[in-house]
Amino acid sequence: MLKILFLCTGNSCRSQMAEGIANNLYGDKIKALSAGSNPAGFVHPMAIEVMKEIGIDISSYKSKPVEDIDINQMDYVITLCGDENEPCPILPASVKRLHWDLKDPAKAEGSYDEKLAFFKKIRNEIKHRIENLLEV
Repeated sequence: MLKILFLCTGNSCRSQMAEGIANNLYGDKIKALSAGSNPAGFVHPMAIEVMKEIGIDISSYKSKPVEDIDINQMDYVITLCGDENEPCPILPASVKRLHWDLKDPAKAEGSYDEKLAFFKKIRNEIKHRIENLLEV
């Protein structure tokens, strides 16, 4: 079974959605986890909402620090840092790393509907990338 850690800054949106999507689509082939370099301490309500729209419930997920995960046990670490100011940690050389440059939906501005649309856009991009992941 392939072990993948999805890592972003706050572990409230992108990495949580990625964990849910990967385990939902490929739970028999992938064990996905998520963590953050500076965890927010909660899963963003809009991330939960847009995931429910595609039939994935992440409402019980917890935001956690990367220090809680044994990175050396991972086959891949996929960083989801989008903004150049977001800190992505340095990883051990033994771990294969992929980087998906995705903006943080938690920082979206505008009306509720505009923010929700941005969450959906990021969710769909993550889902697309995960669907193609096994071709890596």
